[in-house]
Amino acid sequence: MNLRYYNAFKTRAFRYWSTHRSFKTNRKIIVIESDDWGSIRMPSRETYHALLKAGLRVDQCHYCKNDSIATIDDFNCLFDLLIKFKDKNGTPPIITANSVVANPDFKKIKEAKYEKYFYEPLTETLTKYPDTDFSLLEKGKELNIFYPQFHGREHLNIFRWIDRLKEGSKEVRTAFDYEFFGISTTISNEKNPSFMAALDADSETELLELRKIIEEGLSLFNDIFKYSSKSFIAPNNIFPKSLEPVFKYNGVDIFQGNYIQKWKKEIQNNFMGKRNEYEQVYLVRNVLFEPSASQSIDWVDKALSQINKAFSQKQPAIICSHRVNFIGRIFKENRDKNLFLFRQLLQNIFKKWPDVEFMSSDKLGELIIKEQVQ
Repeated sequence: MNLRYYNAFKTRAFRYWSTHRSFKTNRKIIVIESDDWGSIRMPSRETYHALLKAGLRVDQCHYCKNDSIATIDDFNCLFDLLIKFKDKNGTPPIITANSVVANPDFKKIKEAKYEKYFYEPLTETLTKYPDTDFSLLEKGKELNIFYPQFHGREHLNIFRWIDRLKEGSKEVRTAFDYEFFGISTTISNEKNPSFMAALDADSETELLELRKIIEEGLSLFNDIFKYSSKSFIAPNNIFPKSLEPVFKYNGVDIFQGNYIQKWKKEIQNNFMGKRNEYEQVYLVRNVLFEPSASQSIDWVDKALSQINKAFSQKQPAIICSHRVNFIGRIFKENRDKNLFLFRQLLQNIFKKWPDVEFMSSDKLGELIIKEQVQ
């Protein structure tokens, strides 16, 4: 059999298997999962142009071009849109805002001559960015439209990054000087490894260190947001299965993710409601809404079609939509264009499924666990 057709057959067979075994419900449940909140990416438009001038093609990656710490206006525009809608229970659409709680402390790292990694908590990062207000995160939670969950201590593979800094990589050092680390593999001239996959351990020593990082990150999350995160998704959706018990022992019972969980040669097939040996449940994203990634796709139609498919299979619809889609710090038109499409998506959802119910990832996970026990 032709390899291409064989792989396509395997994909279809797996999707059939996963759909058959997935959690089923007659309720029209929608969850909106949005990653990367709290992480720095492109600091400013001035930095964007400076990096372009320095030879880094940050214009060729939509994250490097548009993603950044959210401004007050970014939050207000998003919140103003969400509160205009209410489901049959009177609940507005809620963003499960998967957040990191720390970023590199560039000053201390440079003072240590790149020999050691230091980080600063999110609250400190926010003081360095103009037009930010931490109280808006609290407001979003109070309005039940923005609910942070754990996405890692930082969105950075600190081991690879420090190694390249120590080696004197011109590309990485240049980015560092502008307090930018998010060089995606697609724009790296030096063929640098992925710096964004924070839990992609390359050795047993790193795995041991990651256990400490996870525990520290979850503790910091609690300190910052004043509650514990019940769910988690790894940066770039990459993490070793051996780290599952670390999350379990720290109160995380729900993993957000995709149909396939990868780490090196370790491949794990997931489905909606899958339970592991620690009784943790996996959620699976089955809808994409990423308009910042491409202007050639009808994202509203695509998302509606995928939601319809999920509901026809009696599954919740979990929409994946990264923070970059809602950010206007670098280019305001990125946020405004995407919020226009997001409004269209919500309007069509309510028109097509008036009995829709919105909930956060942790609430869906708890519902699945409760119904599986019965």
